Amino acid sequence: MWGLIRPHRARLLLAATGLVLAASAALALGQGLRSVIDQGFAAGDAQWLDRALLGTLALVVLLAGATWLRFYNVSWLGERVAADLRRRVFDHLLSLPPSFFEAGRTGEVISRLTNDTAQIENVVGSTLSIALRNVLLLSGGLIMLALTSGRLTLMVLAGVPLVVAPIVLFGRRVRGLSRERQERIADLGTHIDETVHAIRMVQASVHEDADRRDFAALVERSFATGIRRYRHSAAMIVMVMLLVFGSVALILWVGGHDVLAGRLSAGELSAFVFYAAIVASSVGALSEVWGELQRAAGAIERLIELLDTSPAIAAPASPRGLPQPPRGDLAFESVRFCYPSRPDTPALDDFSLQVRAGETVALVGPSGAGKSTLFQLLLRFYDPQSGRITLDGVALDQADPQAVRQHIALVPQEPVIFAASVADNVRYARPQASDDEVRAACVAAFADGFIAQLPGGYDSPLGERGVRLSGGQRQRIAIARAILADRPILLLDEATSALDAESERMVQAALEPLMASRTTLVVAHRLATVQRADRIVVLDHGRVVEMGSHVELMDSGGLYAQLARLQFIAHG
Repeated sequence: MWGLIRPHRARLLLAATGLVLAASAALALGQGLRSVIDQGFAAGDAQWLDRALLGTLALVVLLAGATWLRFYNVSWLGERVAADLRRRVFDHLLSLPPSFFEAGRTGEVISRLTNDTAQIENVVGSTLSIALRNVLLLSGGLIMLALTSGRLTLMVLAGVPLVVAPIVLFGRRVRGLSRERQERIADLGTHIDETVHAIRMVQASVHEDADRRDFAALVERSFATGIRRYRHSAAMIVMVMLLVFGSVALILWVGGHDVLAGRLSAGELSAFVFYAAIVASSVGALSEVWGELQRAAGAIERLIELLDTSPAIAAPASPRGLPQPPRGDLAFESVRFCYPSRPDTPALDDFSLQVRAGETVALVGPSGAGKSTLFQLLLRFYDPQSGRITLDGVALDQADPQAVRQHIALVPQEPVIFAASVADNVRYARPQASDDEVRAACVAAFADGFIAQLPGGYDSPLGERGVRLSGGQRQRIAIARAILADRPILLLDEATSALDAESERMVQAALEPLMASRTTLVVAHRLATVQRADRIVVLDHGRVVEMGSHVELMDSGGLYAQLARLQFIAHG
């Protein structure tokens, strides 16, 4: 937290100044009260009474101004720290590989980024300031108590352990419950995220009632955790209040007898009671904000846990540069890879393949053969357990992952469309591209026709995940994005799977000149796509089992021929 606050030390100094001035003014009011009673009322001095009341009024004005200075600046700090923290967490999230999000839950990550940072914003912008103010009032009040009556102060101090004990005991439990509460809220966020994004399947499966029951159960779990937390907080506050104000009543009784016996003046007793009230209210306030601080501690723990997650894929200390201009030569050398979730089942096993610059290689095989895994490794979303992969002669694990990805354009099987305009979606891989370049890429991908029919043309928002487009239209936007990226290596993962026959013909015509000057790896099942490749590589259980042209592989009668016959039968 100090690392986030340190850049704003000037603002912190202003807040601290207001805090000290406000606390000092509040404590000085007790001396004003003592003067009014002992030298104004008791002595019958009207002029002294007037001066004392004017001084008290000046203290009140100082207290108000200092309170504004403190409140504004700590609120500013809270907003600023929360904003900086959100940026830091989000920046860190972007450095984590896809495997982190596959293993975790997106809803929980979103909860940490929103709910937990909001909790910290509340603490920095309010609770922490209140806590510090009450610590100052408590410390100053105890000093003033001692100066007013040492005997009564000893009685006050004797009761401090009784007050502190419940704060410590209940505070630990509140902290644990606060973290659990945040996790329950994250569960709610995850369920909402999954249900809303799958709303078509939910309604098509008539699963609404089951989802309502599941969500209601999660809500009740969150409610129960929250109630347990507030039950402990409330018990702590009640115990502290009873102990504190019981002590004040005892002090009043003893002090009253001291006044009657002449050992204490009425003004001194009034000042002592005033300071005792300040000390009591400060302790009560501290017991109340202690729960807030514990909740913030739970939120900070969750965020630190996230920030401490090191990316499994990172640039080496001295990354090797890739040759310029890039050629696009690829090589897989005895690669063995298992996904973290399946450590005993290799997705690729002793896989070797050389791909020459400018060559188009089709990857064919049954589901689970390892075709898409090759793309994951090329993009360095994962590193193989053994063997190596090179790009233009440089091993990928010796290069900066971002430098590697800047050489690769990807068209995935499920196109990724953002809740932005058509133009922004197309220029996603090249944000600096001009409008003319965007349009040219869309024309090449045969997307310009349907874009022109949208209400806003290239400025039309496509909605979350491209809900305003058909599957084929989303795929053509993704292809236009790859064309505009203009990178030496092109990865096509079933890039035409969502297109009808006419759209596929047009897109294949657009892809041919693009593929001619680039190293292209194509994962495809349709023979029309495969037959255009320079080579066809057939995979099964993570190994290369066949390689050659379409005619050669059909003549060999192996796995490729079997897959081809099944496709012919399926399509009549």
